[in-house]
Amino acid sequence: MNEAAIENKGEIKQWNPKIIAFLCNWCSYAGADLAGVSRIQYPPTIRVVRVPCSGRINPFFIIKSLMDGWDGVVVSGCHPGDCHYISGNLVARRRFAILKDLLDFFGIEPERVQFMWASAAEGERFAVLIKKITKLMRKVGPNDRFKKKW
Repeated sequence: MNEAAIENKGEIKQWNPKIIAFLCNWCSYAGADLAGVSRIQYPPTIRVVRVPCSGRINPFFIIKSLMDGWDGVVVSGCHPGDCHYISGNLVARRRFAILKDLLDFFGIEPERVQFMWASAAEGERFAVLIKKITKLMRKVGPNDRFKKKW
């Protein structure tokens, strides 16, 4: 079901993906907050989980999110070299490169997991990236791999 749409009583309504976003407290969360207070529009498809550092996100959280039915997962941290915990974002980048290969091996679309950088001053960039990720998730379609079929 690419470019997913829902038909309701003859009218076609665009399907909105459910995306969970793990955002670094110091940069990405602040960037999302800046987008909000600046009234920069981005799709209401994400739900935010605020974490101390992107390097603290266990890959199991991502796999569990996909198993729980989230259509996409975003991990966002500080730009390389700007991590408040020195190298947490670099640890996260290495960890999620391996995770994407593992997801591909298991037949889960690697596009469902996105990693991005956004600083506290980049509210507009954050909004643009969320728009791009939402568009990509619409193209990938709903995550029904783990849905129980009775």
